[in-house]
Amino acid sequence: MRGSSRILDPATLGDHVDRLFRAAWAMCGSRTDAEDLVQETFARVLAKPRRLRSEDDLGYLLQVLRNAFLTSRRAAARRIVAVDAPAGFEPVDLSVQRRPEDAFEVREIFAHIAALSDGFRDALVAVDIVGLSYAEAAELLDVKEATIASRVHRARLQVARGMESVDPGVLVEEG
Repeated sequence: MRGSSRILDPATLGDHVDRLFRAAWAMCGSRTDAEDLVQETFARVLAKPRRLRSEDDLGYLLQVLRNAFLTSRRAAARRIVAVDAPAGFEPVDLSVQRRPEDAFEVREIFAHIAALSDGFRDALVAVDIVGLSYAEAAELLDVKEATIASRVHRARLQVARGMESVDPGVLVEEG
C-alpha cells in the first residue's frame, strides 16, 4: 500500500484513547495535564480531514500528541511566571510626592529625549522606553540592527551630556 493514502476515520479515534492517555501521562507527569493533552490532540485531528500514508492510526496520533505536548511546553516557557517577593523586599516607591527631585530629573530626561533628532529619539524610545530588542526596533523602524545599536548609543550619550549640565538644585518654572 506504499504511495497510497487514506483519510483518517474519526469514528475510530476512540479506540486509541487509553493508549494516548497513558502516553500523555508519561510525558506530562500529571493526570489532569494528560487529559488536557489528549483533548488537544483530538481537537487538532478533528479540526480538518487528515490523510494518512499508512494503516497505523496510533502512530499518527502519537506524533500529533507529541507535537501538541512540545507546543504546550514551548508556550509555557514563554509565559511570565509570577513570583512572590523575597522576605524583606521593599518595592521602589514611584511616588513623586515624596521625592520631588526625582520628578524633576524624569522631566529633564524626557525633555532631552524629546530634543533628540528623529532617528536617535525613535531608536532610544523603542529600546529604552518601550523595551524592544535591537532586532525588534530595527524591524519596526525599517533600518539595520547595527544602525539601531549606533543610534541608541549616541542618543544615550547626548542625553547623558545634557543631564550633566542640569542642576537639580535649581528648579525651573513650567509655564
